[in-house]
Amino acid sequence: MDFLHKNFVYRTISFDAFVQRASEEKHANYFISEDEKYYLRSLGDDPRKDIADIKEQFPVLAEDIRVPEFFEKEQFFSSVFRISSRGVQLWTHYDVMDNLLIQVTGKKRVVLYSPRDATYLYLTGDKSEVLDIDNPDLSRYPEFQKAVRYECHLCPGDVLFIPALWFHNTVAVEFGVGVNVFWKNLPSEVYDRTDTYGNKDPTAATRAMQIIDRALKALEELPEEYRDFYARRIVLRIQSKAYRTNLE
Repeated sequence: MDFLHKNFVYRTISFDAFVQRASEEKHANYFISEDEKYYLRSLGDDPRKDIADIKEQFPVLAEDIRVPEFFEKEQFFSSVFRISSRGVQLWTHYDVMDNLLIQVTGKKRVVLYSPRDATYLYLTGDKSEVLDIDNPDLSRYPEFQKAVRYECHLCPGDVLFIPALWFHNTVAVEFGVGVNVFWKNLPSEVYDRTDTYGNKDPTAATRAMQIIDRALKALEELPEEYRDFYARRIVLRIQSKAYRTNLE
């Protein structure tokens, strides 16, 4: 699934029919093609206001999930129920909260990249433009090869801790069911109050990016050699003031 170009469509279907189709390789009934893939990501009752919570949307199924006590109850943000056809791949992205990926059935490959490798991932918002991470187009994305890849395979019953800001890309090796549990690892006031998905940048980070955008626009008033000089000074100032010193 490529969220940059929206290479998918939304359809409404009954839950039992969805599970049947998602578990099939070929379909007698389909929307586009007989080998189409299916993916479910649970939402709140009102996706614009309510978070996904398996205990609310799927209470009977929630009884089968025992979430490890990695966080205090008041830190809980959401629990996202997911079902994937075999072969469904989710784009490389980061979330702003810590989360546990619980694999219930099926097998899943997860590839992760450190937040410190963000400069090599060609980001658009919270997503990487490099869609094929196994065979990247290095003529277009030459810096991508510098990103250190961490890979693991989840089996039924496995739980993976994905820290906030760590980039991850998942592939359903088999038809599978999983649950993501997100929690606020920072004080609540740090996060965007309108965020129901857990992927909006903290409000301070959003303000900082807006300030940088204004600074870049201001530099456009200068001749090219001046823009280059002061842009480099801005980068050096950010490195000296904001970067962590132990980058090695």
